[in-house]
Amino acid sequence: MFPDHWSLLFGQIAFYSFVVIVLTGVVLTVQYEPSTEPVVYDGPYGPLQGTEVSRALDSTLALSFETRGGLLARQMHHWSTLIMVAAITLHLLRLFFSGRFRRPRRLNWLVVFSLLIVTLGACLTGTSLPDDMASGTSLAVLDGVLQATPFVGSALSYLLFGGEFPGNVITWFYPLHVVVLPAVLVLLFVALAVLALKHNPIAQRKSPVATVKSVGLFCFVVGVSALMAATATINPVWLYGPADPADTSAGVGPAWYLAFLDGSLRLAPGWEVVWWGKTISLAVLLPVAACTLFLALVAVYPFLEERLTRGKWDESERPRDNPTRTGIGVAGITFYGVLWAAAGADTMALQFHMSVNTLLRVFQVLLIVGPPAALFITRRVCLGLQQQDKDIAEHGIETGRIVRLPSGGYVEDHRPSKRQLTPR
Repeated sequence: MFPDHWSLLFGQIAFYSFVVIVLTGVVLTVQYEPSTEPVVYDGPYGPLQGTEVSRALDSTLALSFETRGGLLARQMHHWSTLIMVAAITLHLLRLFFSGRFRRPRRLNWLVVFSLLIVTLGACLTGTSLPDDMASGTSLAVLDGVLQATPFVGSALSYLLFGGEFPGNVITWFYPLHVVVLPAVLVLLFVALAVLALKHNPIAQRKSPVATVKSVGLFCFVVGVSALMAATATINPVWLYGPADPADTSAGVGPAWYLAFLDGSLRLAPGWEVVWWGKTISLAVLLPVAACTLFLALVAVYPFLEERLTRGKWDESERPRDNPTRTGIGVAGITFYGVLWAAAGADTMALQFHMSVNTLLRVFQVLLIVGPPAALFITRRVCLGLQQQDKDIAEHGIETGRIVRLPSGGYVEDHRPSKRQLTPR
């Protein structure tokens, strides 16, 4: 009545992580100052004493070193965000590979996809608030992407940063991160819950067992977030120092959920064309267009599949039961994975003593060859598993026992499968 298989818990984990994010965010908001006004740091962290920093970074350092429990709250906020993004992504993959996006559940797919996009927007605005060197570098990359947009790039950059880069983007990123995007996330979670009850009316019944399991899962999510925050440092802004448009961070990559964007920029060839007296950089436009198209295809996939295959109404199925869709899904994961790995090409080259240019060439080849190969291999594996299921249904399950027949021949003994034992 209330299924609790691990693959069905990703939605709950995402929501409980969001609750942790909100609670820790309230604690952080009390002391954080969303201002780029310069001040001289005189806090307890020695290496930065006497350095000119923004009020945003100064208040973040005060949260980390002077507020009791502040560093724990910061790190729980960050780790819970990573858990939430991972849970939403896995929930989306479960819906895809089980076919739980077809009618009448197509709206569920769009809600979960919107949940992922809005969460990524909240992550982007949140990582920019400390105004440290790592976040400043991310904003510089964003400014470069906007500036590369033909004809309207400069206007878009001026609008975002409120003037020339770096401007004062924190002043309007802050309300987006604290008020607007969390409100949208709440509405999406409510919509997801309403749709779940609509498609599973039996879940509307109250069950003490289900309530206890939900509370236990919430406590588990909080405990894991607290344990990670207490034992693993993340986003140590004091090591990066204040943001400076003239400098850039070294050895610090983007967050894992945005790494595929950085990887696409690294793999794009440095092509440029001149059109109407304007230099258009395809090295930026192509990766941005490719990533945008990839996300758009993910959003509309249920509609494309229904149109192309005249799909039936929603019936859950195993991935092997639909080899083509499973192959497409693995090809998409391969495409994303290559871009994701390419974002760390410089670190890989350093660790394995290789040429970074050689690694990038390898990733460029994998980006072209990998998805079709993944589609072909996955489809063949699914067809093989289907044949295996058919053999088991017809002959039973192999036991490994060899039996001699009265005629003198030998055969392998099989035991009946559950399907054979089920009365018709």
